[in-house]
Amino acid sequence: MTGHQAPRRGRGRRPAAEVRASVLEAAGRVLLQEGLPAVTFDRVAREAGSSKMTLYKWWPSPGALAAEAYFAGSEEALDFHDTGDLAADLTAQLTAFVRLLTVAGAGRPVSELIGAAQLDAELGRAWSEKYALPRRELARVRLRIARDRGELREGVDLDVIVDQLWGAVYHRMLVLRVPFDETLAPRLVDQALHGAARRGGEPGA
Repeated sequence: MTGHQAPRRGRGRRPAAEVRASVLEAAGRVLLQEGLPAVTFDRVAREAGSSKMTLYKWWPSPGALAAEAYFAGSEEALDFHDTGDLAADLTAQLTAFVRLLTVAGAGRPVSELIGAAQLDAELGRAWSEKYALPRRELARVRLRIARDRGELREGVDLDVIVDQLWGAVYHRMLVLRVPFDETLAPRLVDQALHGAARRGGEPGA
């Protein structure tokens, strides 16, 4: 980042947790502002005031570092709440995801990370094991609770619901490459929970 100064080193060694946090913060900032190609061990070590060898020890590749930085930076924004209202909770979560991509500027780095993950095995493993699968399980847990409460029918395929919701966003961003905004979230939730069939009371039902 232009004008950014690396943290001044004090006497003695910083705790590992502090160093790791500063590295992730620096990597996340570079990723969001300049994209994945700008995330190198040299650049991040310099901005974080850390040793490049430390980065080599903790991450197998700059891509894996960039992925973990995105995970850490998005965790709070993508917190999954259970208010007792499934439609509201799914809409809030999906809206937060869309806002992260479109308003907060994560769309470009996420696209770059997913693209690079197809060729970088370490990045692909990190993306799947540390982000995609855990995020998917959070959604499945919330849907499972709703099913147990009787809000969803028995035998419903929870994975398909997740695919319908988040998969639609990824499809628009990565495949169709068309604009979308937060208004997409409630429409996706309504479609996933209620389907396309006519409902009682609607014209033609």
